[in-house]
Amino acid sequence: MHPITFIKMHGLGNDFVVIDSRGRSPVTTPAIARALGDRNRGVGFDQLAEIRDSESADYGLEFWNTDGSRAGACGNASRCVASLMLEGREKVTFTTERGVLHAERAGDLIRVNMGHPQLDWDQVPLAQPADTAHLPIEGDPAAVGMGNPHCIFFVPDAEAVDLTGLGPQIEHHPMFPQRTNVEFASLVAPDHLRMRVWERGAGVTLACGSGTCATAVAAHLRGLTGRSVMVDVDGGRLQIDWLDDGVWMTGPVARVFDGTLSPEWLEAV
Repeated sequence: MHPITFIKMHGLGNDFVVIDSRGRSPVTTPAIARALGDRNRGVGFDQLAEIRDSESADYGLEFWNTDGSRAGACGNASRCVASLMLEGREKVTFTTERGVLHAERAGDLIRVNMGHPQLDWDQVPLAQPADTAHLPIEGDPAAVGMGNPHCIFFVPDAEAVDLTGLGPQIEHHPMFPQRTNVEFASLVAPDHLRMRVWERGAGVTLACGSGTCATAVAAHLRGLTGRSVMVDVDGGRLQIDWLDDGVWMTGPVARVFDGTLSPEWLEAV
C-alpha cells in the first residue's frame, strides 16, 4: 500500500483531516476513517474530508465521521477545503450529497453556501410525519436537514446543558432513522445566538457548520431571530445568512500541518 498524504485543518476548533484523491480512486474506508480518527493511535479529527474529481463542479467532497460512518454534509470542512481550492481564484464550486455548492472569499474569511434547508419531515429525515418546527420530543425541539439531520433545542442557557449526557440520547432517538446531530442554543440578542453541539458519529465538537446553519434557520422560523445571525460556538463565532439562494456560512479556517500516513500504519488498519 502506498503512503497517503493529508492536511490537518480546523474551522473554529472543528478539526479535519483532508485527503486529496483527485486523479485516483478514493482511499478512505470505514476502517481507515476509524483508525485515522483515533487521537491516540492515528491523527484525530471530528470529520475526514476526501477531495474527489467531479464532472459537474471544480471538485467533489465526501465526508466521514470518526466512527467510520459517512457524513452527508460538513460545513466547516467545506470551508476548510474551499480555502485550499480558492488559492489563485475568488470562487469555487464543489459537489456533495447535496448537489453543487458554492464557496468564495470574504476578506480573510471563507464563505460557503450550504444550500436550502430541508424542512419537510421526510427530507430531514424523520421516521414518521411530524411538525418539524415542534417535534413531539421532550424539550420541544425543531428538526432541520442541511444534507444531514439536526435536532435543535432552544434553552435558557446553552452553557448549563449536560451535553455529554443528553447528546447521545437524542442522537439515537427513534424519531431519527439516520441518527441526528444535536444542538442546544440560547438567545443572546435578536441577531445573536449561543450554541453547543453533539455531532452524530463524533460526539462533542467545538463547532459544527451545518449545525450552526440549522440552528439559525430554526431560530428564525421560531421568531427568535432574523435571517442573519451571529452564532457563538465553543470554538469561536460564525456568521449565518439565510438568503434566497441558500444558507451562507462565513468564518475563519486554519491549515495546521501536512503529513503522510506510512504504508506500515495503513497495512495494520
